[in-house]
Amino acid sequence: MAQAKIQAKMNEAVCSKFSRTLSMADRSGRLLETLDQLEIRVEALRETASALEQEREGILEMIQSIQNSQEMRNICAGEREELSLTANRLMGRTLTVEISVGTIRNPQQEEALRKATSMIDEIVKKLLVDMEGGRQQLMALHAACVTEAPPVPIDQKFQVVVISCSLEDQKKIKQRLETLVRNVENAEKNIKIMDHQKLEIAQGKHET
Repeated sequence: MAQAKIQAKMNEAVCSKFSRTLSMADRSGRLLETLDQLEIRVEALRETASALEQEREGILEMIQSIQNSQEMRNICAGEREELSLTANRLMGRTLTVEISVGTIRNPQQEEALRKATSMIDEIVKKLLVDMEGGRQQLMALHAACVTEAPPVPIDQKFQVVVISCSLEDQKKIKQRLETLVRNVENAEKNIKIMDHQKLEIAQGKHET
């Protein structure tokens, strides 16, 4: 009889332990599911913030483009002053929006980003003395960041550096280069228009 009671107690303990283990596994599963859902939301949050960051940069670029456009130079002084004030107001309001999406990098990726940034900065400096040559170099850097076959030569050295960067940094480097190329092309167009106008003025004086 005593032996039977002892065995019964042992069976109860085993059943209780088994039930408790299942309960813990249940809780662990629910927590894991919640964390999985939060991970999806975190990634969506980062993507949304990155999109807003790009939108901010796009707005600033458009405002600067308007401020430096030939159309702005061709209007009367009064209208130009009014439009400049509006553009400056929009610029100021846009700059009050601060968005920052940090990137987790290992030491190798940190060094690769530093090298890539330095290479781009060097070409940006060159634009001040040789705009056409600088533009060609920017195009070669951009070609190193695209997957499709580019119409211009690729800067192989830069490509090796960019590949070593994190995926997020690769996207940002490509976007920066695209913005720089657009700005240079717009600047070249404005210079050509101004030069053409000077030529027309000179010809008009010569004819008179």
